[in-house]
Amino acid sequence: MTEIAQGDRSLLALVFAPHGRDSAIAVTLLHEAGIDAAACITSDALASALGDSVSMVVASEEAMRLSDTSTLRAWIDAQPPWSDLPFIVFTHRGGGPDNNPAAARLAETFGNVTFLERPFHPTTFASIARTALKARRRQFEARDRLEELNESQERLATAMMAGRLGSWSIDVDTRVLETSPLCREIYGYKADKRFTYDDLLAMIHPADAPAMQAAVQRSVGEGEDYNIDYRTTWRDGTQHWVQVNGRVLKNPDGSARGLVGVAMDITARKQAENALRDANETLERRVTERTSELEHSHDKVLAEIRQREQVEDQLRQAQKMEIIGQLTGGVAHDFNNLLMAVLSNLDLLRKHVGDDARSMRFIDSALQGAKRGAALTQRLLAFARRQSLKVEPVSLGALAEGMRDLLERSVGQDIELHFRPAADAPMALVDSNQVELALLNLVVNARDAMPDGGRISIEVDAKTVSRGEDLKPGKYVRLAVVDTGSGMDEETLQRAIEPFFSTKELGKGTGLGLSMIHGLAVQLNGALRLSSKPGKGTRAELYFPVTHALAEVAEDAPVEQEIAAAGPAKILIVDDDVLIAMSTVDMLVDLGHEVIEVNSGASALEVLRSVGDVDLMITDFSMPGMNGAQLAVEARRLKPAMPILLATGYAEMPAGASLDLPRLGKPYSQSQLAREIGRLLQNAPAR
Repeated sequence: MTEIAQGDRSLLALVFAPHGRDSAIAVTLLHEAGIDAAACITSDALASALGDSVSMVVASEEAMRLSDTSTLRAWIDAQPPWSDLPFIVFTHRGGGPDNNPAAARLAETFGNVTFLERPFHPTTFASIARTALKARRRQFEARDRLEELNESQERLATAMMAGRLGSWSIDVDTRVLETSPLCREIYGYKADKRFTYDDLLAMIHPADAPAMQAAVQRSVGEGEDYNIDYRTTWRDGTQHWVQVNGRVLKNPDGSARGLVGVAMDITARKQAENALRDANETLERRVTERTSELEHSHDKVLAEIRQREQVEDQLRQAQKMEIIGQLTGGVAHDFNNLLMAVLSNLDLLRKHVGDDARSMRFIDSALQGAKRGAALTQRLLAFARRQSLKVEPVSLGALAEGMRDLLERSVGQDIELHFRPAADAPMALVDSNQVELALLNLVVNARDAMPDGGRISIEVDAKTVSRGEDLKPGKYVRLAVVDTGSGMDEETLQRAIEPFFSTKELGKGTGLGLSMIHGLAVQLNGALRLSSKPGKGTRAELYFPVTHALAEVAEDAPVEQEIAAAGPAKILIVDDDVLIAMSTVDMLVDLGHEVIEVNSGASALEVLRSVGDVDLMITDFSMPGMNGAQLAVEARRLKPAMPILLATGYAEMPAGASLDLPRLGKPYSQSQLAREIGRLLQNAPAR
């Protein structure tokens, strides 16, 4: 275990648990998860090590409660706006914030706190730590984006300097005037001299002062833009003209809190106007054009300010959805592992209960419930954009037509269903199975929005996107579902794709349908766009990239044929989860195979060195010490011709994992396992 001294800021994750073995365990698990970590032996060392390079703090509740954390709290309070350092706090069983006021106070003090009750599963801790690391990296990305925005502000300031535009602001209540150095020069003051609102009023020409104050009152009272030209008398007695343009800043209640704008010295222009008042129309037109250019520059400045606010809102929303997606993917992985043990044992039990109809009914009910749980994890993975997809060229018009019977039965007799596929719509690059589920989900949602009947239209056409926040420029196939239902208000529309958000009655929906569709569309490099108005219906549009490739047609051999062709085999099972390993062994033995079971990569390599006739290795991916991809590399050095099957609850492999291994996603049935084994053994070279 690495210990960190005061002043050492080179590490990413800091562990503060000086009592017991929590510190050593946490550092080890973090390293196994690919996260650099170090232990802090004192609270002072922890506070001293904090910095922008720290990804998270892992601490025990008792260490945080019994130590002087004033320096740590001061650092947390002093974080920049983009920073929200994650804390993972170990508590005793039943010692979460709901039952432990001390733990609740930690959450109030340090903000971004995740509590983990001991004892905990290493996979759960690793998932939470990876989520915290990714969230912290997003914060760093936000910091970088804000720095870019600051650079944009500097460029804006340069442009204003080039245009000789001085900026100003004034507080309505305090009458405090803030001006840029160039603005003070426009009023005859040196850049480093104090310039107050009273100074401004005193130098305005008496003939222009009433109009200026009236314009201010209209802006403050009625919200009008502040635009006025007036004469000023400098302290040296010279007279100058100033053009002032501003806009009202409002409080949440709609009242004015201040004015902000730009000022420009237009003395030369006014002199020219006075000198050439009787000149020809050409000269007058030139003056008008110059004025229009100045107004355009002013509007451009205000537009850039609004654009910055929009970018910041989009950034915050992207961070929120990414954090939710990462957490959802980790939960789905753990749930897949649990379902693996349930489904496999139920599958085996069903084969061996005999003719007991009552027992078969119980088993079938349990299987249906477990399969519904597996379907739920697929929706979670779809929202988290972690779903494994089979992407191929697909005609969306043909896909919709092929679902006509299913969709008509789903909507019922009270709803008219119209299909409007464009004849010239190109092929789309999608996963046909997932798009079918998405289309069915959209149609069912439309049906539920029309309890008294209505019309649903399914449209397929080509769409060229030149610019969009959610899509890259290019050609897309658009699949639209349009209904004449109740519609949604703006607030509901903004939350429609959030996971577990639903307007349906309890028990009539999970709230994952639209979030799943959104995740699928993004994963396929497309987008989901929703538009709706109360009482006017809803339009849901799916955009998918166009492809000019042709679809390939392949036929799979029956499962029984593949199993019979492979014959019995000696199979090595590697899984650190004893329950899952036991279930897999039972299924393989039931299929007639000889099985060797081990619980680590090191033990598997020992078996491969000592047993010469292993026909196949099935390994879990997530294991301590050596994961499945690393084990596969070492195993191929010992037995290059031996087939290897990677079984995992993750929908996609982490970065750096081997991608050339056949994979079997958890939970899997005995028939799925038998099919994969049959294919691998049939294609394996003869020994």
